[in-house]
Parts: sequence; structure tokens; C-alpha cells
Amino acid sequence: MNYKDYLKAVEECIAQVSEETINNFVDALRDVKNKGGRVFFLGVGGSAANCSHAVNDFRKIGKIDALTPLDNVSELTAYTNDVSFEDALEASLRTSNLKQKDAIVVFSVGGGSETTSKNIVKAIDYADCVEATILGIVSRDGGYTKKMANVCIHFCPTDEKMITPVAESLQAVFWHYVVNKL
Repeated sequence: MNYKDYLKAVEECIAQVSEETINNFVDALRDVKNKGGRVFFLGVGGSAANCSHAVNDFRKIGKIDALTPLDNVSELTAYTNDVSFEDALEASLRTSNLKQKDAIVVFSVGGGSETTSKNIVKAIDYADCVEATILGIVSRDGGYTKKMANVCIHFCPTDEKMITPVAESLQAVFWHYVVNKL
């Protein structure tokens, strides 16, 4: 990967996302904020690190109650030990008493499936069960997140080698735009 190819892939992916989708994403989060709801950020791997950063921005800049179960290593590993890593995010959402007025925001390269990021799939199913808003910023084919989300920012580079670096980079680009619109 060289610098110009990377930037070309980023530009290509940004062009895949409509302004309407971005505006719908912002509107969904404004609705959660106006109802006094909370936003739970979920992701694994590099996307988990992005969740921590997003929580800071949404709390400080967006003035919305935001958190991620990924920041509490003790709780996350306790759930991993007591239930399983596959069930840890759902268990944390249950303990946090996720409600209809709340939202989850999934950052994921693939969006979750039957074989990858099963913890995200289970968390989405739980959010759906309580009728919380489901939002996502995903790549590849969008996976389960794209299928289930109320609003999903979805893009995918044509070069397979670019998918993960571009997906994780654009999570930050899009959330930084969105948080400043709240």
C-alpha cells in the first residue's frame, strides 16, 4: 500500500456514502439526545479503540451520554469468564438497562456475521429486542449491522488490502463529522 493508493481508496469510499445517509445518522442521534437517551459504542479490534475515542467526543463535544463496555476491562473480562466473549457485549447492555430511548453505534470492518464478531450480532439482537436505535459505520458487505441498523453508513474499497485500514480510518472521519452536527 502506498500513500496515494490509500488516499484514493479513502476518497472512493467517502463517495459511496450519500449525504442523506449522513443526515439520517445525525437525525437519529439528535433524537436519542433529545429523549435523554444514551449511546453505547460497540466494536472489536481496532474498532474497539475507536469506540473509546468516540465516547470522549460524544460526551464532550456532542453533550450526549455516551459509553462503551469496552473501556471497563474488568467488567468485560468478567462477562467473558462468566458467560462468554460472544455474550459479553449483550450482557453489558443488559446490566446497563439499555432502553428504547437509547442507541447502539457499531463500528465494524465487516458488520458481524454467523462466523465473525458474534458478540456484535448478539448485542444488535438485544438492542432490537428492546427497540433501541441501531446505527452502524461498517465496510465489506455491511454484515449483520447493515441488515439490522436503522441507519448504516456503509462503504467498501475495491482493493481488499485497503478494507481494514480504510474502514477504521473512516469510522473516525464520519463520527467526527456527526458529533459536530449534534
